[in-house]
Amino acid sequence: MKTEVLNHNQILRICNRFAFQIVENSSDINEILIIGIKSKGYEIAKIVKKQIENIVNKKVNLKHITIDKNNPKDSIKSDLSINDDKNAVFLIDDVLNTGKTLAYSLSYLLSYKFESIKTLVLIDRNHKKYPIKVDFKGVSLSTNIDDKVKLLDEKKDLKAILF
Repeated sequence: MKTEVLNHNQILRICNRFAFQIVENSSDINEILIIGIKSKGYEIAKIVKKQIENIVNKKVNLKHITIDKNNPKDSIKSDLSINDDKNAVFLIDDVLNTGKTLAYSLSYLLSYKFESIKTLVLIDRNHKKYPIKVDFKGVSLSTNIDDKVKLLDEKKDLKAILF
């Protein structure tokens, strides 16, 4: 049985809220750096970047982190450069399940000298095995541990499904 948790319009509304929260939390910096965890976190980050650019006249850089969720320790890749490390960072992912992906991504980002790192997730499932707390979340979803939540991209419309 599949249940739609968020439709495309709800996801856009959450991304708009994220954009305003990022703007509010970066009022004292000239350049905003958003990092999306590939693949679906990066899709959310692209939407947020576009909405920030509609709100404020600041430079917004979008980067990505790619991580193998089965072997996260040695598989992290990114398009970050050494010049990016002077920025405040906003790390975006789609669904926070155990916190493992976010924990390894944060560990990777600690090798840079960012001013600060804030985390944003579209859906927080409340099944954390790692000590991760997100700064901004779209929705909290209490589910059974065996349930799966996926962000689907169907014809450029995103939706979150519980199954």
